[in-house]
Amino acid sequence: MPAAKPKSSEIPARFQVAKRTLLMDRFMNQFIKIGGLSVIVAVFGIFLFILIQILPLFQGAKVEELKAVQLDRADYIAVGIDEWAEVPFALQANGTFVFTDLFGTRGTFAKTSDFVDTAGFGAAHYLQARQEVAIGTRDGRFSVVKLNYRPVFDADRNRTIDVALAPSPLYPIGPTGGTVQKIRYADAGQGNRKLAAALVEHEGKVGLHVTTLAQRRGLMGGGQIAVGDRHDLTPLIEGELEAVLAPTTADAVLVVTKSGEILYFFLGANGFELRQRFTPFSDLPDASLSLAEFIFGDVTLVAVSRTTGQMRGYSLYTKPHSGVREFGHTKTFETLPAASDVFAAGTRNKAFIVGGPNHGALMYSTTEATRWSTQTAFRPVQAVIGGKYDRMIFLDDDDVLHFYELKDPHPEASFKAFFGKLWYEGQPEPTFDWQSTGGSDDFEPKLSLVPLIIGSLKGTFYAMLFAVPIALLAAVYTSQFLRPSVKTIVKPTMEIMASLPSVVLGFLAALWLAPILDTRVPSILCLVLALPGSAVLFGWAWTKLPPRGRILIAPGNEFLVYIPVMFLVGYAAWSFGPVLEQIAFVVTDPATGSRTADFRLWWPTVTGTPYEQRNSMVVGFMMGFAVIPIIFTIAEDSLSNVPQALRSGSLALGASRWQTAFRIVLPTASAGIFSALMIGLGRAVGETMIVVMATGNTPIMEFNMFSGMRTLSANIAVELPEAPHHGTLYRTLFLGAMMLFLMTFAVNTLAEVLRQRLRDRYKTVE
Repeated sequence: MPAAKPKSSEIPARFQVAKRTLLMDRFMNQFIKIGGLSVIVAVFGIFLFILIQILPLFQGAKVEELKAVQLDRADYIAVGIDEWAEVPFALQANGTFVFTDLFGTRGTFAKTSDFVDTAGFGAAHYLQARQEVAIGTRDGRFSVVKLNYRPVFDADRNRTIDVALAPSPLYPIGPTGGTVQKIRYADAGQGNRKLAAALVEHEGKVGLHVTTLAQRRGLMGGGQIAVGDRHDLTPLIEGELEAVLAPTTADAVLVVTKSGEILYFFLGANGFELRQRFTPFSDLPDASLSLAEFIFGDVTLVAVSRTTGQMRGYSLYTKPHSGVREFGHTKTFETLPAASDVFAAGTRNKAFIVGGPNHGALMYSTTEATRWSTQTAFRPVQAVIGGKYDRMIFLDDDDVLHFYELKDPHPEASFKAFFGKLWYEGQPEPTFDWQSTGGSDDFEPKLSLVPLIIGSLKGTFYAMLFAVPIALLAAVYTSQFLRPSVKTIVKPTMEIMASLPSVVLGFLAALWLAPILDTRVPSILCLVLALPGSAVLFGWAWTKLPPRGRILIAPGNEFLVYIPVMFLVGYAAWSFGPVLEQIAFVVTDPATGSRTADFRLWWPTVTGTPYEQRNSMVVGFMMGFAVIPIIFTIAEDSLSNVPQALRSGSLALGASRWQTAFRIVLPTASAGIFSALMIGLGRAVGETMIVVMATGNTPIMEFNMFSGMRTLSANIAVELPEAPHHGTLYRTLFLGAMMLFLMTFAVNTLAEVLRQRLRDRYKTVE
């Protein structure tokens, strides 16, 4: 039977514990448990907060029909909408604009332009971004009507949207008496860059005619618009014409034939020239198109097959083989349930509407994603997207105007956008790219996190490559060989190094270290080889000295002899760098054609990769300098805490101090050393200021030592102050934070598992 527990009265007084101490011990046990649980709860709380911020990125568009308005029966050739999406219009073929006050009391009202000597209208083109409508007449002319919207407030501060029509004069565009069947108008906004292109029927034949317009500008602004040159491109085209397009740059015209071929005419110094002809669905038996239209920016052309409903995107980019900017197949969208002939492009992003018999869909070009799709109870014939990307309008074949509310705050976001390779506009191939902002409204956001993840791994790799050998060898030497009196100075000094602010280290790296290393890379190579080699050679030579020579230096003070040797070798290696450059790194200077010794020119010539002053080597040195104290301190503590009995037993059995250190002490302390490496790795992964200041901060995907990078943490620091609250960029930065969180969590979990295994393997038995 177990022995009975002695009563407190039977315990001698000198061994009894005060009740206050027992109460404090119990309190601290519970306090520590609560503190540990609080830390776990806080970590999961951070995870949950970040998750809540990023979940909206992966939601589709929400569309709800708000109102349907019956218009008068007529032939409507265009629909449009104002900036506030409150007073849409439908244009009748007789030139009447029918406006609908969706939220006011005016209902439906009409306005007519003051055209004269016209025989009616055959076609129209709505320029939503400029709130202009180009109208082609049935007698071979056209006019551009400006819609001037302005808010008006009554005495009770109730707002209504007033609209006034400002038509331009009628300009000729085709043969006199011809009928304009299709028209496109382009205004580059630069005074003399305007053109109109139209398919004009005359005497039973349809031709392509282009009229350029010129506007003289004076000190007081724009002047009178006059007709410039007139071009008849019909002789350059084979086949029957079906549609015409003109990009906003007003320097090109595209024509679609009934056979499905697209001809790209470019306006050069000598007039229009046929730059390219291609068939979007040449692989199909019937290659005819139900529509071909530009999306916002007029760089990407969307084409839909008439027979299968397949939809593809063709973008302008410079072809590598020709050096000419032409259209190429870059996008393949989800196949539509039927051929579509209704199209509307957004004016804020790369979204667009397609519709056909009893169906409609909202697509996004960059990611090739279908944001919304539905079967409709009507057949749409016209469509438009609100200027703020919050409204959609369909006009059906019964002249009913369907008004929809659109909620799609993050159309650019998708798993493919963040982690997939996309074919962005203007690029010759799909890429991983990060470029969140641009200089124009039609900029295509590039939100791939892959270059940032690669940058984080790159910076961490070079920092650890520099820090780990120095920190571990220093920890081994300090704990096993250095005299205790010197150790009391060395270790606190190393720990103080960890308190240096990273912004100071980044400042030194950018303004002091980078310019030095820029021209002395060969010297760095010599140092990297010479210093470790000299240390090994010195150690070997020291062991060969007779005991009477070595006894002159007390054990643990050998470094005093090596320090002068280290400085001499370092100075010699640094001085030999320019000599090595003259011998090994000679290249032909592309500017002068002469042979020159310059590593900065040699590296890109030989490797094909760039050489930059602020590069990964600079980051590796300075970030490694920040990581060394952390690894050194924890590793040294682990090595010093190895039981002295193990060292004594090894030495007593005849092992040398180095054999004892590497075969007994290191394996025993391996769990602690591994923890030191993982903590140092976490410090390097999360470093921000050194990376921001010491690199070009460019998101590139290469492990070239002499180029910069952008890490996830640096990207958050740089981009977050400029990110609109709850916008796509804002939430994408939180996604980057989640990636950092998951990376560190995975590394720490793996490290803990390995640490426990090492601990169990090399644990000592008491």
